[in-house]
Amino acid sequence: MVLTAAARLVEYSISSPLLKPRIRVSQRPLAPTLTSFPKRTIFPPNRRQLLTMSHDPRRPISCAASVDENGSTITASPSGAGARIGEVKRVTKETNVSVKINLDGSGVAENNTGIPFLDHMLDQLASHGLLDVHVKATGDIHIDDHHTNEDIALAIGTAFLQALGDRKGINRFGDFSAPLDEALIHVALDLSGRPHLSYDLQIPTQRVGTYDTQLVEHFFQSLVNTSGMTLHIRQLAGRNSHHIIEATFKAFARALRQATEYDPRRRGTIPSSKGVLSRS
Repeated sequence: MVLTAAARLVEYSISSPLLKPRIRVSQRPLAPTLTSFPKRTIFPPNRRQLLTMSHDPRRPISCAASVDENGSTITASPSGAGARIGEVKRVTKETNVSVKINLDGSGVAENNTGIPFLDHMLDQLASHGLLDVHVKATGDIHIDDHHTNEDIALAIGTAFLQALGDRKGINRFGDFSAPLDEALIHVALDLSGRPHLSYDLQIPTQRVGTYDTQLVEHFFQSLVNTSGMTLHIRQLAGRNSHHIIEATFKAFARALRQATEYDPRRRGTIPSSKGVLSRS
């Protein structure tokens, strides 16, 4: 009965001189189907442009590479792309190191340095700093881990420096204390552009696994040198070497996360009374 009433209404509308100008009669079915519409291409002729516009603006874009003063090859992301990503390749006669850091990551860690304990520490850096950290390295570890440890840290520092860019709007300072069982480590840092390391750890053993614990200080000194970071590391408590070192990397990761995050009140300005943050 509903269908019949609908048909009568349509017939009345067509025959009415008052309503006729407002009504268009279509012979197509009331419910459209896939066969109701003519075939056409999904994209207009300028589909390449639309696809480019739809890309995630945070996606890194490869640009021309350059070489910094430490011999690391830098693949830069263009300014304004939205991504804070540093990508560095460092090749010497002793090592071959590739590093990619995303400051706005989610804690993804893909690290294969040939030094198992260092891989574990870089995983802490990613997890607790919410950074994406990708490090691949080969080196003369048949001699010892010194050169590989150093060059990885130099490349990571260079990647941090690149990813930070002009540092507009960031907090700049980071401060965190991390406990791990009996160990307690305090880290304070300033992304000032001025490299400085104050290091005060008393690690009781010479090795953790196969890793020489003297290389912890050397790692942070190398990272500071290329990133232009002021870094203070203090041990407040601790007896276990593994706990002391791991708490250090966790505290560093959280302090770095705090320093690199944006301060909404700063509204994109450089956090310096000088109006610039650079090596000086």
